[in-house]
Amino acid sequence: MTATPLGSPLRTALRLLPWSSPDGKPCYLSPSDGNSLLSRRADDIEALQLCMGAQLIAHARALLNDRKASTGELRFLASRLTEALRDALRVAESRGGRLAAYGDDGCDEPEDDPAPGEAAESS
Repeated sequence: MTATPLGSPLRTALRLLPWSSPDGKPCYLSPSDGNSLLSRRADDIEALQLCMGAQLIAHARALLNDRKASTGELRFLASRLTEALRDALRVAESRGGRLAAYGDDGCDEPEDDPAPGEAAESS
């Protein structure tokens, strides 16, 4: 059995890849490890997609502040933002699926920790 850096057993899970088949169906990878050539290529593409989305947000802010932006420009922007959001959601789904593959290691949050925003009592 392969162990993760956190010590919990790794369950075999399919990885959703950042591209689709020619007919639009999702593609999956059944990796033996996360360091295969195809897995690294998928990591690179996901990083590129997220970077392009961040750059698009900056462009969108500038275009939306331009009162002279045409309807065509705004429609083009909306189309590109839709694509970037689709890509980001796919990356999130893929990464979330890989996190779930690690499973529950039996460690729960300590119950005596204060909730976020609450100060811990000092003794």
